[in-house]
Amino acid sequence: MTKKVAILQSNYVPWKGYFDLIRAVDEFILYDEVQYTKNDWRNRNRIKTQTGVQWLTIPVRQDRLGQKISETRVADSRWAARHWRTIANNYARAHNFEKYAAMVEAWYGEASAYELLPDINVFFIRKVCAILGITTPITSSKDYELEGDRVERLVGICRQAGADVYLSGPAAREYLDETLFIDAGARVEWMQYDGYPEYPQLFPPFAHGVSILDLLFNVGPEHSAFMRAR
Repeated sequence: MTKKVAILQSNYVPWKGYFDLIRAVDEFILYDEVQYTKNDWRNRNRIKTQTGVQWLTIPVRQDRLGQKISETRVADSRWAARHWRTIANNYARAHNFEKYAAMVEAWYGEASAYELLPDINVFFIRKVCAILGITTPITSSKDYELEGDRVERLVGICRQAGADVYLSGPAAREYLDETLFIDAGARVEWMQYDGYPEYPQLFPPFAHGVSILDLLFNVGPEHSAFMRAR
């Protein structure tokens, strides 16, 4: 039986494509034992507002050079209340806001207690997966032996996980050596993120690259019609 895995850093309330990737595999491995990078998706994401797309950013501490994502701590616990206030102010008129508002507000209340960024990210990822009906097991790279360069580490995780297929995002085409996976008994498949249908979204023009919360608040239980995994 073929086993397909994806290996990816945790992101803050990711966009719909992130969850499509999780749904498409047999095991999703969070890869937070790598260096934290500024101005990335680890501690921030975007929502729609009356004035356009807006970033929601969790303030973090960078305590040392080469700090891992798994070591990155929150700098100000007030981020959660601020983020929820911004979300509520901008999505109050969304068709399904009332359906999810109390639940998502409670998520933010609970997330405010976490000190580590990846704990916040994993918390939201698991909560959203439950809403979307995604049952893929989510594990962590810290449970695997990590050796070699960045590609060799991915190959090593695939080998240890017993994977026959590694599903990668398209950005990795620039550096991924597929022959290393083949030598380890796995093949690489590429996730495609084009062709998503638009849905009724507040504040046109339409934007695909926003947090999954936008999809939930706007279309609610019909979310599956605007997502697909390849």
